[in-house]
Amino acid sequence: MKLLLLVLLVCLALCLAALLHTLVTPVRKSTYQPANDDPRALPYARKLSRMVQADTCSFRDTPQPAKFAAYQALLRELFPLVHEKMEITDLDGSLLYKWKGLSDRYPIVLMGHQDTVPVEEGVWEQPPFSGAILDGKVWGRGSVDTKCSCMAFYQACEELLAEGFVPPQDIYLSTSCTEEWGGPGCPAIVAELERRGVRPWLVCDEGGGLYTSPMPGIRGTYAMIGVSEKGHANVRLIARGPGGHASTPQKNSPIARLSAFVCAVERRSPFRSRMEPEVRAMLETLAPAAGFQIRLVLENLWLFRRPIEWFTPLISGQAAAMLGSTITFTTASGSEAANILPREASLGANIRFVHHQNMDESLEVLRRLAARYDLEMEVLSATPCPKMTDIRGSAYRYIETTVSRVFPGCVSSPFIPTAATDCAFYDSLCDSCIRFAPVIYSPEERRSIHGVNEALQYNCLPGAVDFYKSLIAHSDEACDR
Repeated sequence: MKLLLLVLLVCLALCLAALLHTLVTPVRKSTYQPANDDPRALPYARKLSRMVQADTCSFRDTPQPAKFAAYQALLRELFPLVHEKMEITDLDGSLLYKWKGLSDRYPIVLMGHQDTVPVEEGVWEQPPFSGAILDGKVWGRGSVDTKCSCMAFYQACEELLAEGFVPPQDIYLSTSCTEEWGGPGCPAIVAELERRGVRPWLVCDEGGGLYTSPMPGIRGTYAMIGVSEKGHANVRLIARGPGGHASTPQKNSPIARLSAFVCAVERRSPFRSRMEPEVRAMLETLAPAAGFQIRLVLENLWLFRRPIEWFTPLISGQAAAMLGSTITFTTASGSEAANILPREASLGANIRFVHHQNMDESLEVLRRLAARYDLEMEVLSATPCPKMTDIRGSAYRYIETTVSRVFPGCVSSPFIPTAATDCAFYDSLCDSCIRFAPVIYSPEERRSIHGVNEALQYNCLPGAVDFYKSLIAHSDEACDR
């Protein structure tokens, strides 16, 4: 009885300490808002519109040289100084630009991609390649992912070149035409840089951005700076059986075993849930902007971290993706006739790895679980998690400084995107690969990526151009860090 009372008193004391800490911690919200009267916004939107009108949908292992040649001709028209003054290397349609600076000690790579995913079936409010400028938005495939950031860094370079500016450090622009299917475009660019002996100090690609409402309960626009990304794999799970006629049912058939496996995985994830230091830093950064109940939890992770790791993945897919490896079942096959039992049935699944349970361990966990259901597992493709960029390092702090300079009042936070980017290919060359496009993405715009009605609110484009101009113009700060 005394022990139980002691435990209760300790729990009460801990909860009171958490409550007091929350009450004395100041509320801090991100206050940045883009200007709605910047005269540059519409001209920038017109350039982005032209880029969206060019169909650059890419398809796995399907070269389309004429399509990308036409798009690159458009880029030469829209950004003539970039194409006149910079050294350009064409690697089967993927482009590497070099802008010679005063020094080559701390080179910076600005990244994007030329290609888009194919058009999703569905009802589009505006045709997907119209580039329509309506309701303050540029509509169409690629407007969000990611011709907007490409337009911004091309335009930033164009304006600086027009001023006769010479960057303090060498600047490279890297644009692949195979990003959407993980093709050879970016690896070819990386190989070219490696051949030249170039080791970038900073690589800045898509992945994060200026997110409005980055998490439920968090209001405002935050600079979510991606410091790595999840690894990924595609696997095939195979069940075999004797087959036969459907009029003679079988117990433990291939489809039954696959179904039991899916139910087991979805009922309880086989992967370990743990809060990476970078995820903890993100939650603690965003906490002061939340309502009191969320603040109470997130501002006291010394007390609530374990319960978050245990319980939130059970109720939130977003939390599960932040805290552990995930698996999603995407394809299925079995018998080709309704009255025949399959001799073989299979499921396709996509896995996303976290750093604390990376590729080899996550695949082994899944393989062992599959064996319990008498399933074979075939790994079709697999890529481990890239390196984590140090959130206390000079490159990350330089991005933070640039955000503060260009977007006053905007709070920056580390972030681990769940989607794959070309930036991962730079892992062998650069220790500071940042996933951050300086474009405002609302929840609606983030949902439109790879979906129908992709459209971008274009009043954010001047800020995006200014960010890249500042990143280039102040790159001499790299020498002092």
